[in-house]
Amino acid sequence: MAMEPPSEKQKIPTTNIQTQTETVTVSVNGSPSKVSLSLSNEPGTRGGELRWHLSDHGKSRGERSLDFDRDVLGVEIEIKRIVVKTFEIAQKESRLNCLGEKKRIRRDYIFEMETKEMVTLWGRLISDCMNSLGRPQVLFVIVNPFGGNKNGPKIFENEVKPLLEAAGINFKMQETRYRLHAREIAYSLDFTKYDGLVTVSGDGVLAEVVNGLLKREDWERAIKMPLGIIPGGCTGNGMVKSLLHPVGDHYSASNATFAIIRGHKCSLDVASIVQGEKMVFSVLLLTWGLVADIDIESEKLRWMGNARIEIYSLLRIFGLRRYNGKIRFVPAPGYEQYGEPVREPDGSKGENGDRSKLHCYQGASTEFEASKWRFIDGPFVTVWIHNVPWASKDVMAAPKAQFSDGCLDLVIVRDCPKTVLLSLLLSIRDGSHVNSPFVTYLKVKALQLEPGRRVGDSAMRGIIDMDGEVIARGDDATNQDPNLMDYGSPFLMKLDQGLATLFCPI
Repeated sequence: MAMEPPSEKQKIPTTNIQTQTETVTVSVNGSPSKVSLSLSNEPGTRGGELRWHLSDHGKSRGERSLDFDRDVLGVEIEIKRIVVKTFEIAQKESRLNCLGEKKRIRRDYIFEMETKEMVTLWGRLISDCMNSLGRPQVLFVIVNPFGGNKNGPKIFENEVKPLLEAAGINFKMQETRYRLHAREIAYSLDFTKYDGLVTVSGDGVLAEVVNGLLKREDWERAIKMPLGIIPGGCTGNGMVKSLLHPVGDHYSASNATFAIIRGHKCSLDVASIVQGEKMVFSVLLLTWGLVADIDIESEKLRWMGNARIEIYSLLRIFGLRRYNGKIRFVPAPGYEQYGEPVREPDGSKGENGDRSKLHCYQGASTEFEASKWRFIDGPFVTVWIHNVPWASKDVMAAPKAQFSDGCLDLVIVRDCPKTVLLSLLLSIRDGSHVNSPFVTYLKVKALQLEPGRRVGDSAMRGIIDMDGEVIARGDDATNQDPNLMDYGSPFLMKLDQGLATLFCPI
């Protein structure tokens, strides 16, 4: 069907809050369709929508729509057609998984038009709409080729790169070559050239990046660079799951990539872990006891894939260890009933060391009155400190955790029968373990952990695991590593609320 040239009333004034083009008939993927384009210029809103009626020999076959923010990757404007590249939610319910999580599919829609003028008009409007979304234009991507099953490069090539290219996003990719390489990259990166820094890895590499940014002299600007994470690990990726799960998105590298492409952002608390002159920064979790032992000691079974965690969990439960130690904490409002008041005025302040000569970030500066501190003493089976809800893609350790609430979620297990621990392994998948009378769950504003020796064995000490990496362990030979902290001395943990920025789905 011939189309009339665009009239003046088809042009959309940019001053209107919401306008809509005249409905026109074009060919969509070879089928005649009536198409309308709606845009919104209202402050605080993003994008617009394409909507069309499908027809077959004059008979309606329903209606389809594409939301530019929610569904569209990118757009190509050609001489007589507009190609809209999408990563849209599957229409059929059968494409949802057993948890009801949304599946997305990659699809192109070709809008063929009769006149160049109409292509020019609609192309300009659609381009302006896409530009208004605030999406990243250039990304720096760090790929870990060693994590998990060493699939990082393959995931990038097969799942991440095609979506970035379809979205028209330029990128520079660099693979890590050794432990802490990502920290070095983040420390020296000229971040003014990029709109975001993305890792294809487990949670440990994201933590390295945050530590690298906070070691810089210009850390105040550097830490505001939006960070993205795409799952490339095997058993970790609690950050990705914590981002995708609340919006019902299926856990996958492609969904995580699309969340970055869309450009939405959220704040993220960063925890400072201080011991004397040493300081590291955490964005996910810190564990000690059973959970840390399972995570780190099962590394020797990594060839088994995800099954290594389940199998080693059984071994550790049947050979259960308990650790002596002390926990001092400042409870968040509403949690003051936990623990006992600390009676030593200076016992929970910790030692920050003399960092006055350093130009990098010196950790959260918030101080708390001595009367605010409370304590819980061991022995402990496990201590789990969380910043986000999920520890991995199938473990919801801290169901009440939030990205930027200024609190750490503290999970403690002390005396607990082995049979109960076995049941907790199942309930931890959906967070219901926190309802067990053997689990203490509370929110804290600050915390001091003083890890001790294993009960019944004065020679054996444990492991402190932060964001999937060891930061201290009782093995004296290992403690010669200058990057590790001393296992026996107290660790002070405090939060800087909303310090970092993440790409997120909404």
